[in-house]
Amino acid sequence: MVRRVVVVGAGSSGLTCIKTCLDEGLEPVCFESSEDMGGLWRFKESPECRRINVYRSLVSNTCKEMMCWSDFPMPADYPNYMHHSQFLQYCRLYAEHFGLLPHIRFQTIVMSVRQRPDFATSGQWDVVTQSSDGVEEQHVFDGVLVCSGHFTHPVSPLADIPGHETFPGTCSHSWEYTDADAFKGKRVVVVGIGNSGGDIAVEISRSAEKTYLSTRTGAWVIGKMSSGGLPLSMVVTTRFMKTLKSLLPKALINWATERSLNKRFDHRLYGLLPKHRFLDKRPLINESLPGRILEGAVVMKPNLRGFQGSGLVFEDGTIEKNIDALVFCTGYISTFPFLPPSLSDGPGAEVTCYKQMFPPSLQRPTLAIMGLFQANGPIMPIVEMQARWAVRVMMGSSCLPAKETMLSIIESERKENMKRYLSPRKAALQVDFISYLDFMAKEIGVRPHILSLVLKDPVLGLKVFLGPCTPYQYRLTGPGRWHGARQAILTQWERVERPFRTRLAPEPEGRACSLLCPWLVAMSGVAVTAVLWFQGELWRNGV
Repeated sequence: MVRRVVVVGAGSSGLTCIKTCLDEGLEPVCFESSEDMGGLWRFKESPECRRINVYRSLVSNTCKEMMCWSDFPMPADYPNYMHHSQFLQYCRLYAEHFGLLPHIRFQTIVMSVRQRPDFATSGQWDVVTQSSDGVEEQHVFDGVLVCSGHFTHPVSPLADIPGHETFPGTCSHSWEYTDADAFKGKRVVVVGIGNSGGDIAVEISRSAEKTYLSTRTGAWVIGKMSSGGLPLSMVVTTRFMKTLKSLLPKALINWATERSLNKRFDHRLYGLLPKHRFLDKRPLINESLPGRILEGAVVMKPNLRGFQGSGLVFEDGTIEKNIDALVFCTGYISTFPFLPPSLSDGPGAEVTCYKQMFPPSLQRPTLAIMGLFQANGPIMPIVEMQARWAVRVMMGSSCLPAKETMLSIIESERKENMKRYLSPRKAALQVDFISYLDFMAKEIGVRPHILSLVLKDPVLGLKVFLGPCTPYQYRLTGPGRWHGARQAILTQWERVERPFRTRLAPEPEGRACSLLCPWLVAMSGVAVTAVLWFQGELWRNGV
């Protein structure tokens, strides 16, 4: 029986795993290589000793209600989109509240994790650690939760670009980026248009003489705000929107969304128009990039093709001369050098996992990897659900399919994702936010039953279906139920509004009652009809 569990890493996912183990009556021991908790969210000033983490100005692109722990809402006065230091403080509050610190051993590196000789029957692991003073220890654990993150090994195409040996400027990766001070007055090219690439290009453009943003594919650009200034992720990440999306033609959704985005600014005119449709890949979340392009501070360029001394040649044949620095925002590959080599059998020698968690080659499912995914939604709720499911699988409360079935599912999901993501590595990591959460929640027994909720508690049921899919939904029932979940859902919009209440603005005078608007009445009728029809569909499908 699983009792002692090793947790590798004390970032946000590591803290989640420690707490989940304690909830289930297990004995977690967490090994953290640095001197403090927080993982990627802990900014470090010194470049020579930095690991991959955040840069100085980073602000989350997911609002607080969507990225909090499901039984520990963030303080109401926190801004909806937080600076990294505030999220780190939230992690400290969480660790203190649930008594997690005594279970963490800081400045201790996990050197190796290997199956014991009797693994087929015991499922146990030999773990070797090394402290900061070089002392090695051997341990035996019943389970392993890997929480070291998948932003572990930076990917740079520099070696494949002709003429890079002659370039006199500096080349770096985004993981090394701290702030824009080093680029003041320089001519800089940022390569890659993910969220990091967009943020870094905008920030550098405020200090550099000229900033170029090179992209191979382009991107659809969205902001953090929805209509009325509400957090976008709260408005669009709902069960109702997911149901609607499954019913409407994909081409119609793409057309309507792209038309709306191009009304704000023409993506073709701004050099951002991507090769893909909106639903095919994750959009770029960046409020400032279009404005910086409009001001000429950021200049869009196609993919980088080669070097000519200090000049850079792009795919359209243009050359930008006298470039001082390149910053590659080209992502990462996942490496876990402490795990058995036999687990690294995926694309690019990466670990292949069933549902992005469990290596199917293991005879006993007593090892799981947290955070090995990319989702169209916030990471935190998924990692927390992964931890809850992984612990229950290790304890035997939830079962995995046979190895052949897991391999078949892995291949099927990869082929489906390859239609959108040409890279096998990316295809292996993609998950749909609500679908993935609901799958794991069903395995645990905590998936909310919408129809039952509507019948028993109509106010709560409608908020769960029509409102944002916040993490509290998965604490309403079943194992790990939290009695504060209902209240947290009913008050979630109050916590969104709270940080805005710094100035009492006067109420508008003489405004006609919007409820009398015939158009609004008609649309309300359509919405009610749609909801009733969706509920009927859910009933017929046994949801």
